[in-house]
Amino acid sequence: MDLYKESFKRNLGLLDEAEQERLKNCRVAIAGLGGVGGIHLVTLARIGVGAFNIADNDTFEAVNFNRQYGASVNTIGRKKTDVMADIARSINPEAKIELFSEGINTSNIDRFLEGVDFAVDAIDFFAIDARRLLFRKAREKGIYAATSGPIGFGATLQVFSPEGMGFDEYFGITDGMEYIEKMIAFSVGLTPSPLHLKYMDLKRVDLKAGTGPSIASACALCANLVATAAVDILLKRGETKPVPHYFQFDPYRQVYKKGRLWMGGSNPLQRLKRWFLLKKIKPLIE
Repeated sequence: MDLYKESFKRNLGLLDEAEQERLKNCRVAIAGLGGVGGIHLVTLARIGVGAFNIADNDTFEAVNFNRQYGASVNTIGRKKTDVMADIARSINPEAKIELFSEGINTSNIDRFLEGVDFAVDAIDFFAIDARRLLFRKAREKGIYAATSGPIGFGATLQVFSPEGMGFDEYFGITDGMEYIEKMIAFSVGLTPSPLHLKYMDLKRVDLKAGTGPSIASACALCANLVATAAVDILLKRGETKPVPHYFQFDPYRQVYKKGRLWMGGSNPLQRLKRWFLLKKIKPLIE
């Protein structure tokens, strides 16, 4: 019996046999294995992607239980890369998985993206410079990359084509910005329509500590959006719209938003939002 064909035959009808075989031979890089990264890996493994590069420098702890796929009493203290590689291989024993247990950095990013067909950003929300590094290098290497943020009960999706608008251009980030300015620019670009503000307690966001509200259902929704984009890009179906297009869905408010963010981070309204938030937030953290 061909275990791979038997394991993923229920995908057929949404994928054909040739497409399923192509996914078997694709490699996806996932940077970060926390709230969204672990479920990205599992979802793509169940779709039948055959090879992964996975990176995270952290271990599981109790605070991860509410949202992280690999977090349980049995995995406390274990490396996230080790736990998630075991889970992926339990789904597809033939999966080829390269582990980067030091996370991604300037010394290993080229190796992390070597032979990769699609890159997924699941880096900690507050680690903006590592995120910029991932997208810059993916663009240099001609690799499509995607980010999806679990915002409130909803999720966002931004896909970056190597020929289109870059990460820094879309979010309006420059090297000379202070950390708080970069984080505000990222947040505003991730959610051009701030659907979550009507119910999220923003006092729970702590920029200094690098913590904020996040819930399991939103992380699962992120995996849905990224996996669907991955299938489209890996199989070259041509339906996914890269930035400056953006997509947001908030099931709590039952609102779906999509649009094209004209000029990306240079959009006058986006610049106004960044100015307003900086004026409001900066005094609270100084």
